Amino acid sequence: MSFRTTTAIDYVEDVAPGSGALPPRAWYASSDAKSLSLNGTWRFRLSPTAGAEDDSFAEPGYDAGAWAEVAVPGHWVLQGHGSPIYTNHLYPFPVDPPRVPTENPTGDHVRVFDLPDDWPSDGGAVLRFDGVESCARVWLNGTELGEFKGSRLPHEFAVGQLLKPAGNVLAVRVHQWSAGSYLEDQDQWWLPGIFRDVTLLHRPTGSVRDFFVHASYDHVTGEGTLRVDSDVEGRVTVPALDIDVATGESMTVAVEPWSAETPRLYDGRLVTEGESVPLRIGFRTVVLEDGLIKVNGKAILFKGVNRHEWHPEKGRALDLETMREDVLLMKRHNLNAVRTSHYPPHPAFLDLCDEYGLWVIDECDLETHGFVEQSWRDNPVDDERWTPALLDRAARMVERDKNHPSVVFWSLGNEAGTGRGLTAMAEWIHGRDSSRLVHYEGDWNCRDTDVYSRMYAFHDEVEKIGRKLDGGTRKRRELPFIQCEYGHAMGNGPGGLADYQKLFESYDRLQGGFIWEWIDHGIKHPELGYAYGGDFGEELHDGNFVCDGLIFPDRTPSPGLVEYKKVIEPVGIEGDGADGTVRVTNKYDFADLSALAFEWSYQVDGETVEAGALSVPALAPGESADVKLPEPPADARGGSETQWTVRALLASDTAWGPKDHEVAWGQFPVSARPLPAVAATDRPTASEELIYLGPASFDARTGTLKTIGGVDVSALRLDVWRAPTDNDDGAEWQTDTRYGMLWRKYGLHRMQHRLDAVELGDDALTVRTRVAPAAWEVGLSTVYRWTSDGTKLRLTVSVAPEGDWTVPLPRLGIRFALAQADRVKWFGGGPGEAYPDTKSASMLGRWHSTVDELQTPYVRPQENGARADVRWMEIGGLRIEGDPEFWFTARRWTTEQLDAARHRTDLTPGDTVWVNLDHGQHGIGSQSCGPGPLPQYFLRAEPAEFSFVLSEVN
Repeated sequence: MSFRTTTAIDYVEDVAPGSGALPPRAWYASSDAKSLSLNGTWRFRLSPTAGAEDDSFAEPGYDAGAWAEVAVPGHWVLQGHGSPIYTNHLYPFPVDPPRVPTENPTGDHVRVFDLPDDWPSDGGAVLRFDGVESCARVWLNGTELGEFKGSRLPHEFAVGQLLKPAGNVLAVRVHQWSAGSYLEDQDQWWLPGIFRDVTLLHRPTGSVRDFFVHASYDHVTGEGTLRVDSDVEGRVTVPALDIDVATGESMTVAVEPWSAETPRLYDGRLVTEGESVPLRIGFRTVVLEDGLIKVNGKAILFKGVNRHEWHPEKGRALDLETMREDVLLMKRHNLNAVRTSHYPPHPAFLDLCDEYGLWVIDECDLETHGFVEQSWRDNPVDDERWTPALLDRAARMVERDKNHPSVVFWSLGNEAGTGRGLTAMAEWIHGRDSSRLVHYEGDWNCRDTDVYSRMYAFHDEVEKIGRKLDGGTRKRRELPFIQCEYGHAMGNGPGGLADYQKLFESYDRLQGGFIWEWIDHGIKHPELGYAYGGDFGEELHDGNFVCDGLIFPDRTPSPGLVEYKKVIEPVGIEGDGADGTVRVTNKYDFADLSALAFEWSYQVDGETVEAGALSVPALAPGESADVKLPEPPADARGGSETQWTVRALLASDTAWGPKDHEVAWGQFPVSARPLPAVAATDRPTASEELIYLGPASFDARTGTLKTIGGVDVSALRLDVWRAPTDNDDGAEWQTDTRYGMLWRKYGLHRMQHRLDAVELGDDALTVRTRVAPAAWEVGLSTVYRWTSDGTKLRLTVSVAPEGDWTVPLPRLGIRFALAQADRVKWFGGGPGEAYPDTKSASMLGRWHSTVDELQTPYVRPQENGARADVRWMEIGGLRIEGDPEFWFTARRWTTEQLDAARHRTDLTPGDTVWVNLDHGQHGIGSQSCGPGPLPQYFLRAEPAEFSFVLSEVN
């Protein structure tokens, strides 16, 4: 006979959400009730297992003076105690729900505190934890308060009767693994600790407990209706609206509505017998109507992003200013929506969304993705034993965040399969809050949800969905569609965003989407720069898949964010240079264009020669107007490339951006550039070692360029290789189109160059070669033809594929080395990088940079830094003109060195600068998790001819 005794640590593996905590309620800050932050330095002891130490540390008088110290909020693994673990979806422990390993790092935390001298003696007090990963047991002054799970959710305990004026001992035992870990398998670092605020709140007699602000808007009458339901009776006042009513009573008045574009908030106050609470009220109505998501009577288009909470040193322990920085960056890059992947954020973030204006999909702290490896067998969301925990998580999200006008959707969670527990959550949420819609991507039949949501649907499928040709249930076909994740922003990319946006704007049913994701989760590291999965010795990890954001870990915008800003800009600016008109279209959902000022400028060969203000009507949403541009400047040089640029700028300072902040822009040509011409008048001559042609010398044996004037040039030859991007390498489940791997398979990273002939003609030096990989029959027959007029040198490269090419080329152009170079100037696209399907934000103009500044610092090094549509460039004493336009990159390391690097610190700059002049680049796509490049962005192995004119800079 065997039996198992009940122990003090059984709660760790209990599927119940916890015990002892108060019911969930709205998050708010009191005007007059005292609070005491318990953030700061805590004493800390780490144990290898959940039961390694007894509970004596929680007793008053226990001496923890010899313990280590950690900062709260914080994660102990980011403070020198253990190591973080990154997995995308695999559980880093055996899947045996609800059991967890005996090796369960457990952190004991102790904080001794005194009450302020003015702490009231009447009423009660509440101890609040805003976030603890993953399971916590709490004592105050030796009395156990309870234990809880639900890492990104608040938990409160009544403690008034336990407090004393001085020497209060708060003890918290935190376990890294628990039954709750099975519900928290999000794509992120596993980071145990008390990572959000800990606060002691005084609750006066007669104080506010919980309340629900109902503030709807009637777009027909322009009136808002306010009702505040409160657990404790009181009065509600809104001075700006002359509202003074009892709680539970409704009042209807004329109001300005709240939207993400016009986030009008009214200051109000809820007053009970014992407390006054400030209110920030936004009137808006969210409905599902005519198969569309409508707010205030209008269908909206989400231009959003998924946002994990992240800081490269503090993990998910964010301060208010970091959160504000995120929101301001979003607004300044034209984003209008956030999905809080995959858990409710710190509540202060939602305050910022209310204030600055962002639509929010608030997502529950729920993901069980690892069960996909066993075909969802034993998935907790389809096991009724877990349903109370799921409902607890749903309630803690909804009750905490229900008074935020920015929240328009509740999301049940992410990648948790389907099951009875999710249905129970949806039913509870619909019953509790009918003023918002419910989202869950995994419910493709839309049994429980109000929107058809998908991840990474390819462009062609999205178009079918837009046309309602996607099949599925009748209910689904009648629902709006969003991409809750698309445009996987891992490394260089994402590509294809403009093509998605065109679809979103073409079909009413398509109501936009959310890029995955906001920030690279790199951890600052002294040797590696930023660490990612595997850098901490994890046995199981998913590498740099955790670095897939639109901003770098230090919150610098990536080229992907700049591209997205352009793609989703709220003003369309299209022009016709021939007749001198520009069509301006208002793409806002609610705002007119009165907040914007428009400017025109006229460029000649990329230089602005004249500029001025452009009068544009304050167009209503959806309206367009054709506006006449002024006559081109009279002294504009003939025989030059000319164009108009029109920009939309903030007319004055706003809460999120300064006056003259650029919101949108458009360019359109007037006259095309004349192509560079070099008369082939010079004749090549040869000595025993060198061939001379115009300003250049060549190796007599190989025909390789050596100098142009006084500039040394080496190793010039055809190049087809680029250091594969994360999107080139693709996702492991996309086996047939992972071109980064196929390029390696076919040897494009080790092409061999065979010299067939060096021919001196009357007017040209011709070098014939074959470029091909070992082990395969395919190759590129390549001819270099050099001509000169005595001053300039023209290189024409002709490429003819041989054999059966089954893969596209990474790039096609020439590469050479310069002994020294620093400054770069060019006329072409800029200022940042661009590739065939990431060119929307590339503005034609004259730009300059250093070689080092040309590099894009992706956390995992890869192909980067190309400038597109280049007419000419100057670097290292050379001037290079293209026929046709070209891409260029310039680096202080070779492509091979870039390819071999795993972290930025692996790249050591050399004196030599390697320059690529590319006739073509393969598209980028989003295949690190989504689709690869669209066919029109493929660089196919086809016959090609392109030329460069080279000369020494005067």
